[in-house]
Amino acid sequence: MGLGGISIWQLLIVLAIVVMIFGTKRLKNIGGDLGSAIKGFKKSMADDDVAESTSDDNAANSEPPEKDQQ
Repeated sequence: MGLGGISIWQLLIVLAIVVMIFGTKRLKNIGGDLGSAIKGFKKSMADDDVAESTSDDNAANSEPPEKDQQ
């Protein structure tokens, strides 16, 4: 038994059919596009984390406005 009741032979047959339908060059392009999309997503998430931590640091370092004492 393989993944969820699917045997290795069934996976290989599905892979062979996909390769015959799309071709190796098109699958390579799809893989490259998917990889660059994931890389861009990770970079975006890292940029958001840096921006969020910077804004938190700025909020913690700012002093409250002084009250007029009368």
